[in-house]
Amino acid sequence: MMPPVGSYAVDLRSGRVGVVMGHEGPYVQMRPYGGGREWDAVPGDVRHATPAERLSAAMAYTNARSRGEVP
Repeated sequence: MMPPVGSYAVDLRSGRVGVVMGHEGPYVQMRPYGGGREWDAVPGDVRHATPAERLSAAMAYTNARSRGEVP
């Protein structure tokens, strides 16, 4: 699956939710919710994120920001 750029997806290998930033070669480039270092995911191991997964990622980022762990 090649999710569109800007959509939220889950990398099934790592379990991470991220924003699709692009497609480079055979990979999907993803960035964590709230920003950070991009990673490459195999298209066969990527699926669209559910609303609950998107909310969970947003809350994790908000909590980390409130603890001063991220800018």
